[in-house]
Amino acid sequence: MEKVNLAEKFAMFSDHWSPKIVETIDDYDIKVVKVEGDFVWHQHDDADEMFFVIKGELDMDYRDKRVTLGPGELVVVPKGVEHKPHAANECEILLLERKGLVNTGDAENSELTAEVERI
Repeated sequence: MEKVNLAEKFAMFSDHWSPKIVETIDDYDIKVVKVEGDFVWHQHDDADEMFFVIKGELDMDYRDKRVTLGPGELVVVPKGVEHKPHAANECEILLLERKGLVNTGDAENSELTAEVERI
């Protein structure tokens, strides 16, 4: 039951597209991640994902539209929906994902597939 300082957690790493677990609530991991550039098109067949922008700007591309998020804004990507995050400049994001969720979903053999660590 300790507080989590997100600024301190983000200061602990510089790599992009490599989520870090900062806390767990029930069957969900709360993660922080820095992103920049394009991710891969993917979907999660059995899990929703929440992206909450802390700093920067994130584009969430879907096959039929784009949603742009700024600081303090979030989007939930429903299970089974193909999506591709993109950030023109470095962006800091808080994620809420089911434990064990592979960041690249059905494209899990991607070079961007990350081993998630707790910080």
